[in-house]
Amino acid sequence: MSDLIKLPNIGVVLEKKLLLAGIENQEKAKNQGVKKLFRIRLQSDSDACLHMLYGLEGAIEGVNDICLSQETKEELKAYYNSLK
Repeated sequence: MSDLIKLPNIGVVLEKKLLLAGIENQEKAKNQGVKKLFRIRLQSDSDACLHMLYGLEGAIEGVNDICLSQETKEELKAYYNSLK
């Protein structure tokens, strides 16, 4: 088991998917940044959604995704929509 599970918003399933994508720990997740992490997830999981993006950002910031600022959510939503 890695330390990823200790991050907010990261459950067993997402932890496993990140590990399979080569993200082995919190430091590596934070160094990759949310956009790169999400692109990695999209490559292996076409069902990755906006809420997963919020969850990853919250994990990197160390907060529950519902605590993200409206500005951050709007920026992430614009990024998500640009990937379609």
